Amino acid sequence: MMTSQIALVTGGNKGIGFAICQGLVAAGFEVILAARSLDKAKQAVEQLSSSNVYPIEMNVANDSSIHSAAEDIRDQFSHLNVLINNAGIYPDQGVNILTVDRDLLNLTMNTNAFGPIQIIQEFLPLLEKAPAARIINVSSGNGALDGISANVPSYSLSKLALNGATILLAKALHSKGIAVYAMCPGWVRTDMGGNAAPRSPEQGADTAIWLATEASPKLSGKFFRDRKEISY
Repeated sequence: MMTSQIALVTGGNKGIGFAICQGLVAAGFEVILAARSLDKAKQAVEQLSSSNVYPIEMNVANDSSIHSAAEDIRDQFSHLNVLINNAGIYPDQGVNILTVDRDLLNLTMNTNAFGPIQIIQEFLPLLEKAPAARIINVSSGNGALDGISANVPSYSLSKLALNGATILLAKALHSKGIAVYAMCPGWVRTDMGGNAAPRSPEQGADTAIWLATEASPKLSGKFFRDRKEISY
């Protein structure tokens, strides 16, 4: 009998990711908190003050790091109910679509779009062992066709690609009973969003927690903000 609900959250050591971890712990999940360094993950776990949170090191832009994390998690956990691809970068300061270089585009696409695809591939065996598993990709309004911005070129293109990957993954995983969603947290007060942002990390995390716990699997492949479907 499978009783424990287990979730993996990338970039879980701060901001929206940390708030997602808090919400999932409150909802009764065991949470695997992934960060780029094990020290950062451990520090965040200490802040959460729960025996149901486990630190793991994972650099989502590095395939060998993803693979190592997956091996470690397979050794410790029998299944995975929820995977939340939250980790991401926003490195477009001082550039636009006319000046951005290939290196920056590669870096952002590898982290924000190709990383989540690789993570899903690595963790699929554990997701398949859970009934009605869920994958949530934390995207952005900058990834919607009516929200892409020439002033944040690599970020917009990477989130546009992540949205496209969400649609493809939802189709590919439908027969396995695994739902895949994309969500926009809004403009949130984090290192990425800055202090002027109107929303708290908890407000940004709310839709991800809802998708992880309550949303219908029939909504797989859709894009959400504030628990409501929005257009890609």
